[in-house]
Amino acid sequence: MSVPKGSIKEITFTSQALQEEIPLLVYLPATFSPLYKYTVLIAQDGKDYFQLGRIGRVADELLHNREMENVIIVGIPYKDVQDRRSKYHPNGEKHEAYIRFLAHELVKFLDQEFPTYQMGMGRALIGDSLGATVSLLAALRYPHTFGRLVLQSPYVNSYVMDEVEKFQSPHLLSIYHVIGTEETNVPTTDGQHKNFIEPNRELHELFKQKGFVMHYEEFEGEHTWKYWQKDLPKALKHSF
Repeated sequence: MSVPKGSIKEITFTSQALQEEIPLLVYLPATFSPLYKYTVLIAQDGKDYFQLGRIGRVADELLHNREMENVIIVGIPYKDVQDRRSKYHPNGEKHEAYIRFLAHELVKFLDQEFPTYQMGMGRALIGDSLGATVSLLAALRYPHTFGRLVLQSPYVNSYVMDEVEKFQSPHLLSIYHVIGTEETNVPTTDGQHKNFIEPNRELHELFKQKGFVMHYEEFEGEHTWKYWQKDLPKALKHSF
């Protein structure tokens, strides 16, 4: 029996915080009805998650097999690598504005447009690499707004560790966290190469120490979509 396909619509949103037009890709399940409420999953690297991660197709199958709750997926594409770094990297010039956009503007818009659960555990953030980093930092800043996280190979530095260390309400967040065993020499947008696995192991230990609800796994593989795509069904099934 063929799996019913959800629809993907494109919406343009004007952000005051960022002073720019933001394109959004919105996945609605095949059985979508305004009479039901939906969990919202917001994806950084939005176009990558839909094209390289095939997140819509993964959701279609999991929903069809009743292995996942009803979810609306909202992808936020980036313009180019510079735009991505400026919004996602903790030192990026638009980083703070981007987090304000997520928490204050986008959530309000989605709650008005769609039948959502208007609470922290009804909203999740997903991202890979720097997209995972900004997802984590946004949830630490606004834990009552974003209650679930899917972190695929986040970039972790001392700032990220300090923010987690300072966080006082671990019970508010549920975290799915993966990293590849071969992520030892990852090229970054500033032209350097960084070891991702050791800082992620330290982050995992800190999550554990602080008592976060979490799932942590190391997959055999590198810092690429080949491995994040393979992990997506498990990530969605576990988180939803």
